[in-house]
Amino acid sequence: MLRELQLIEKLTQRTLLPSQTVRCGVGDDAAVLRLGPFELLLASDMLVDGTHFDLSRTDPIRVGRKALSVNLSDIAAMAGEPLAAVVSLALPREVPDALVERLYDGLAERARHYRCPIVGGDTVGTDGPLAVSVAVLGKVEPGGAVLRSGARPGDRLLVTGQLGGSLAGKHLDFAPRLAEARYLKEHAELHALIDLSDGLAPDAYRLAAASGVRVVLLAEAIPVAESLRGQPDALERALTDGEDFELLAAVSPRGLPALLADWPFDAQLTEVGYVEVGRGVELQWPDGRRRSVTPTGYAHLR
Repeated sequence: MLRELQLIEKLTQRTLLPSQTVRCGVGDDAAVLRLGPFELLLASDMLVDGTHFDLSRTDPIRVGRKALSVNLSDIAAMAGEPLAAVVSLALPREVPDALVERLYDGLAERARHYRCPIVGGDTVGTDGPLAVSVAVLGKVEPGGAVLRSGARPGDRLLVTGQLGGSLAGKHLDFAPRLAEARYLKEHAELHALIDLSDGLAPDAYRLAAASGVRVVLLAEAIPVAESLRGQPDALERALTDGEDFELLAAVSPRGLPALLADWPFDAQLTEVGYVEVGRGVELQWPDGRRRSVTPTGYAHLR
C-alpha cells in the first residue's frame, strides 16, 4: 500500500502541467475540468485478472459490471452525474469470444442502469493476463464537484453501507452510490467526499492529508459487514479489506440528526467519527483510548 502511494506521488510530480482548464487534477477520485456551463469529471481505472478478479472462478458478466462500477463510484465521490464511458481491453490470445461477450454484457447492463452509454474504446491482443480499462466522463454544475480536500475541524464523518467482506465477493457486485452522493450534497452541508476503494483506513488517511486535518474514527461505530460479525479480526478487516466502494463524507454537524433520520436509501448511513485539528488518522475506543491508524489496505501493486 505504501509503495503504491509513494509511486503515485512520484509519477504525479513528473506529469504536472498547470492549466486554467484544470480545477483539480491528480489526487482526487476524478479530475475536474472547467468547461463552459458545467465542470467535466474524468475518472479511469484498470482491472487486471489475478489482481482485481479471478476469471477462473468468476462469471465474466460480474467482471464487466465491476469494471464500469468502479469508475461510476469515482464519479459518485465527486457528487457528479455520469455522461459516457470508453472501454479498452487487453485480451489474451486464447480467450474465447463467448467470454468477451459476457464481459460486455456486464458492462452494458451497468451502462443501461446508470444511463452511462459506452461510446468507444480499444482492443489489443496480449500474452499477459486479461485487463479491462474504463474511463468515465461525468459532469457537475460549476464549482459543484465535492473534493476530498474540504474537510474542516468539527465536521462529522459519515459512511454509506457496510465495510469489509469484499473478499467474499462484494467487490464484484456492489452498487455505486451515485444517488446517495447527490442526496448528501442537497441535504447536508457537505465539505468532502471520497470513495472507499482501498479501505477505510487508507482512504480516511487520504482525506485527512488532502484536507490538512486529523480524522478520528470511532471503533464501536464502524459498520462491519454482516459476513464478518463475530470474527476476532472483524474491525481490522472493516478498516483494511478494501474494495468496499462505499462513500466517506465529511459534513457539518448542523442538521445531522435530521439527515440521519430522513435518509431514504436502503444502504445505511452511519456516523463513524469526526474531524479535528492535527494530522493523520486515529482510532478511538469508547473509553477514550486512541491509537494511530496506518494507511494499510488493498494493494494494487504487489
